[in-house]
Amino acid sequence: MTKTARCLGGVLALAAALAAGHLVAAFIDPGASPYLAVGGAAIDLTPLPLKDFAVRTFGTHDKQVLLGGMAVVLVVAAALAGVLSARRPWPGAAIVAVFGLAGVAAVATRPSLPLVAVLAPITSLLVGVGVFLVLLQRKTKANPSRRAFLLVTAGAGVAAAAGQFLTSTKDATASRQAVGKLIPARAAPPIPADADFAKLGTPPFLTPNARFYRVDTALSVPQVRAEDWNLRLHGLVDRERRYSYADLRTRPLVERTITMTCVSNEVGGDYVSTANFIGVDLADLLDEAGVRPGAQQLFSTSVDGWTSGTPVAAAQDRGRGALLALGMNGEPLPLEHGFPARLVTPGLYGYVSATKWVVDLEVTTWRARQSYWLKRGWGEQAPIKTESRIDVPKGFATVPAGAVRLSGVAWAQHTGVDKVEIRVDGGPWQPTTLSTEVTVDTWRMWWTQISVKPGTHQVFCRATDRSGYTQTEERVGTVPDGATGWHSTTFIAA
Repeated sequence: MTKTARCLGGVLALAAALAAGHLVAAFIDPGASPYLAVGGAAIDLTPLPLKDFAVRTFGTHDKQVLLGGMAVVLVVAAALAGVLSARRPWPGAAIVAVFGLAGVAAVATRPSLPLVAVLAPITSLLVGVGVFLVLLQRKTKANPSRRAFLLVTAGAGVAAAAGQFLTSTKDATASRQAVGKLIPARAAPPIPADADFAKLGTPPFLTPNARFYRVDTALSVPQVRAEDWNLRLHGLVDRERRYSYADLRTRPLVERTITMTCVSNEVGGDYVSTANFIGVDLADLLDEAGVRPGAQQLFSTSVDGWTSGTPVAAAQDRGRGALLALGMNGEPLPLEHGFPARLVTPGLYGYVSATKWVVDLEVTTWRARQSYWLKRGWGEQAPIKTESRIDVPKGFATVPAGAVRLSGVAWAQHTGVDKVEIRVDGGPWQPTTLSTEVTVDTWRMWWTQISVKPGTHQVFCRATDRSGYTQTEERVGTVPDGATGWHSTTFIAA
């Protein structure tokens, strides 16, 4: 057997293994697919600096980069296993087995998967090793023919397609569409026409759902049907409560305009968006359960096992207006933004306030439970820091000399933005014109016009919030509780 044939045999064994595991996972839980489970484990085990680098470098494409990198590693390893099996198949089979065992370990340790889910990676392991031994045995009378290679290829393709088809039947899209329009009993006030300066280069005040930032650890979007969903509220409460989607859907719903920010947002970053969220007051649910003295955090769990800890004081604060949200910008939550339900807590970074696909709420203490990011060294309380950004001109843009328009956005959720200033080429700070404030929990746009001579120019911006605090110049990274520093842009006037 040629070296090329041995490489191909190893890769085909890999394809057969992944396809078989994917097919079995489709009957149990799509998250048990070994490829996805190993990817999820890789995310959990990745050191914080590397995670921060991935989000900063690849943005919302970080998961695709991870899966693509895994694919390259697996194909190279499978091809190497084939090459090492020139004399006997066992060295290569051992490599295949090691990767198979990694899949078993990944699925077995996923907190959201039942024990039976290990059948998927076990199937992958057995099929991978079996196919490898058949295709990579030494050249004897029983040596596999070209037909055997084609049969394995066809079988892997059919298994993968069948698994994908079965997985698609569990798609929650139809369930979301059946919910229909969500009409709040208490609607948010209309957005004033001058709430943004979109014609001058700022974002629109309300972020369309398709453009709303998304940062989470889910490699595949959880598919939860509204009719299957329920929420458990328990822990340090007088009365454990359970809610179905219908229970919440039939309540008088409230709509609030809220700007959300990710803690991974670098200075000048775009992980900040605004929407009209519709849902149920979280404080109402907590009052119904009766929070006991000594409670400190609302420990929330997503259907995929991700966890978050929200300060109980923030969740109960009616002036803050935390929601168990069902809708977003007039429609049910998009699947990728948490359908059927998620938390939205104004003024706190998303990792402590905005659990998507939420299925469990436990009232507890900080010492008793540690959430996903708290275990990894991130901050406990996580109030959003006052920040501002320049959107126009873009970095290194060329503009006509003379009058140059500058515009951007600032945010200081739950405090409010009172002032945004700019500084051109190290000169004095100059005021800008602010848009109409919608609420203290939303961002605020700004713009101004300056006159510049031909050449290269640098502009900084800074915001002052309603408490009197002005952004610090000190540059601090996102870890452990949000970035600080003045954003700047450099442009060329010609």
